[in-house]
Amino acid sequence: MFDGRFRTPIEKALRPVGLLLRKTGLSPDHFTLLGLAVSICAAIAIGAGHLRWGMVLVILSAVPDLFDGALAKASNSASQRGAFFDSVIDRVTDAIWMGGVAWYLASEETPHTVVLPFAVMAVSSLISYERAKAESLGLYAKGGLMERAERIIILCIGLFFSSLLVPVLWLMLVLTSLTAIQRFFQVWTKAEVSSTTQERRNQRQVRRMTRHSARATRRSLPPRTRHRGSQRTR
Repeated sequence: MFDGRFRTPIEKALRPVGLLLRKTGLSPDHFTLLGLAVSICAAIAIGAGHLRWGMVLVILSAVPDLFDGALAKASNSASQRGAFFDSVIDRVTDAIWMGGVAWYLASEETPHTVVLPFAVMAVSSLISYERAKAESLGLYAKGGLMERAERIIILCIGLFFSSLLVPVLWLMLVLTSLTAIQRFFQVWTKAEVSSTTQERRNQRQVRRMTRHSARATRRSLPPRTRHRGSQRTR
């Protein structure tokens, strides 16, 4: 939801930043790895109980994720390899954050609450998988109530107000589950009329019509001609 509405204006605002970063000689992968390093520090801070410092580090770890895209476009270095690497590191970063939250809850709350961040991570991974699988089939599967940007924002709220962390995790779990269901039906309804499915249907129909036409042609021939044709085939 946030990504769909604000990605374009944010990319336009970051275009001058990307041009400046191009002069540094750094690659987009460097910023991706920087975000990963900062996310590890964020998880350590959260696990140690410094939730507000953890919130600051979570925000800082998300900033390089914005810069790497701007730099890739400014330097014309956007590639499938870079997109794949960035997507994988995003999933790793999410897991690291939730690992820090789980460690904190194991120390400060009841043991059962540790399941919450892992449940959120599991459903979040399902959302990412649904999009990846749908796009591999030529379908569109973006959007929803709780994409990655919304998850980061709500997590930061829970880290800032420590008393709300557990309710925030429950809220994230509910909204991510709804998003997973929403994407499932979004893909399910489009899959029946997708271009890939339609193309396969058209190919089967052409083969079927070709066979029918060949049979009709053979039937219309005189018996002797059909007999000669079969002898040539032999």
